[in-house]
Amino acid sequence: MALQPPLHASKEPVSVALTGELPPLVVDARRILKEMAGQLPKSITGLERQMMIGDVMTRTDETTKMKFLAMVNHFLTRMFTLHASDIDMGGYGSQGYIWYRVYGSKKADSSLGKYSPDEINILIQSIIGERQRSFLFENRNLDFSHMLYMEDMDFRRFRADAYFDLDQLALNMRAINNIVRPYKELDLHVNVTKVLSLAHTKEGLCLITGITGSGKSSTLDSIIDANNHSVEGHIVIIASPIEYVHKSDKCIIRHREVGRDVLSFKDGAVQALRQDPDIIMLGELRDPETILTALEITDSGHKVFSTLHTAAAVESIDRIIGETPPIEQERVRNRLADLLRCVISQKLVPSLDGKRVLAKEIMLGTPSVRAAIKNNNTSEIYQMISEGNDVGMTSMEQDLKRLYLQKKISLENAMNYANNKRRLQQLLQLQPTD
Repeated sequence: MALQPPLHASKEPVSVALTGELPPLVVDARRILKEMAGQLPKSITGLERQMMIGDVMTRTDETTKMKFLAMVNHFLTRMFTLHASDIDMGGYGSQGYIWYRVYGSKKADSSLGKYSPDEINILIQSIIGERQRSFLFENRNLDFSHMLYMEDMDFRRFRADAYFDLDQLALNMRAINNIVRPYKELDLHVNVTKVLSLAHTKEGLCLITGITGSGKSSTLDSIIDANNHSVEGHIVIIASPIEYVHKSDKCIIRHREVGRDVLSFKDGAVQALRQDPDIIMLGELRDPETILTALEITDSGHKVFSTLHTAAAVESIDRIIGETPPIEQERVRNRLADLLRCVISQKLVPSLDGKRVLAKEIMLGTPSVRAAIKNNNTSEIYQMISEGNDVGMTSMEQDLKRLYLQKKISLENAMNYANNKRRLQQLLQLQPTD
C-alpha cells in the first residue's frame, strides 16, 4: 500500500452560521470551477481525464486552491446546521447535487446549487495531495482524513473516502464527533464492563460489530475513553483513517494511521508488540491476514479491541472462521474460543423523537459459549445469549423489545431491525405474519 501524505487541513476559521446566500469566497470559487471545467477538452475521458485534471491541479496556484478548500468547508459546515452525519458529492449517482444523511435519511440539498461532473472532479482533487492522487488513480479508491478549523468549535475531523462512479470522482465524508459518548450511556451490565476494562481483565479479544453507520467507532471510542480515565496503561490505536483523537490521561495513547504512520494493519499490530502496549485497538478486521494477526497478538497476552461488519454475535464468529483459509479454520476455531471475551453487535434504530437510538446484542465468552465455538455448534449460541440476561448477555430481539416497551421506538421499526423477526413476535406475544 502506498504511503499517503498527512491529512489536509484548512487553517482559516470558517463560520457555522449559514445564510441563504453563498459567501463571496465560495461564489468566486464556483466561478473559477466553471471556467476551469469549461476549458477541459471533451475528447479525453475515463481515467485519463482524471489524470489530466490532476495535472491541472498541480499547476494551480495556492490562492485558487484555498478558495476551493473554502467551498468544500462551506458544504461541511452545513452538516452541523442540519445535524447530518455524512455528506456525499460527485459521481453520476449524485446528479450534480450535494447530499446529506440526517438521522439516517440521505437527501439532496438543492439550495447549494447543481454542479457538473468536472466541477466536482476538480473540487475533490483540490483537497488531496499529489501522492494521494496517484494512490486514487491506481486503486480507484482513497481513504483519508480532513480537518476543518472552526470559530466556535476549535476544529472538526472528517473520515473521507474518494472513489470512482462511472469514470467520475465521488466523495463521502463522515463527521467525527469531537466529544466521546459517556461510557455510562452504553448502559452495559457490570460483567460486560469488567470484560471491557483493563482494570479487571488484562487480556482477550473484544469485538464491536454492526453494519456501516451503526456507531461502532463511537462505542469503541467510549470504551477506550473509559479505560483512559480509569487505569494506568498504554493504548495503541491502529486505524484507517484515525477518527477521534484521544488525549492521554491515565493512559498514554498512540494513534497510528494506516497509510500514513504505518503501512498496514498487520505491520501496526506486529510493531505494537514491541511498543509495550496494554491495549491494542485495530480499527477493523477487514481481511484474513488482519484476523489472524489479531488472534496472534491477543494470544500473546494483550487486550485487543476491534470492529467487524456483521449484524449479530453468532454471525461474527462464523465470519471470522469463514474468512480464514480452510486448512486454518480448525486452529482458528479453537483459538477464537479461548481468546474471545465479548461481542457487542449494534444497530442505530430510528426513534420516536425523530433521531436514532442504540440497540445492541451482547455475547460474553462464557464456558458454554466457548464450548459451542470449539465444537462447531455456533447455532446453539443464540439461545445461550437469550438465556444469559443474569450474566449480562442479551439478544438483539430482547433489546428491541426493551426499547419498544420503553416507548423509544415504534413496533414497525422494532420488527424491521430484528435479526430474528419470528423470535421478536414471540417475545412481544404477537401473531406471526408472513
